[in-house]
Amino acid sequence: MPKLSPPSTSLLDSYRGLEFEPLYVTTVKVTGGETEHGRASGIVKSDDGSLDIELRLPTAMGGAGGGTNPEQLFAAGYGACFHGAVNLLATRHGIVLRDSSVDVTVAFGRDPVDGRHSLTAHLVVRLPGLERALAERLVRETERICPYAKMVRQGIESSVRVEI
Repeated sequence: MPKLSPPSTSLLDSYRGLEFEPLYVTTVKVTGGETEHGRASGIVKSDDGSLDIELRLPTAMGGAGGGTNPEQLFAAGYGACFHGAVNLLATRHGIVLRDSSVDVTVAFGRDPVDGRHSLTAHLVVRLPGLERALAERLVRETERICPYAKMVRQGIESSVRVEI
């Protein structure tokens, strides 16, 4: 198996096109599992077969637990993207990061604005060995380029289509 390596810093290059240019596209299918309810017993499978997991309602929400849930999946995606972006930026700036980490806490709860449900997300970025001012500058720059951070801040293009 070949040695793994980080992506090229060319991913940070600015794009000047007029329309969204996809660099990678994936599709994930969620089905309802034994309860016919995706959140309580769903199955998640990616189109390439790399992702195949069971969803379970967490015990904190009255479920059986024993599987992952949408909040954990979102936290994992957000954290992986942010960690990757901060490391790419550091590389581009000639900064060596060792043992960097990103903790993402996602909460599912009641929204006081409309009485429905909402999510919150909070990140803690650890960059051991960097002086605070440099670490803060690197993280602020990462917030501007990380697609997940942009999505959380600005929203995301989205559509929902019904098929029968």
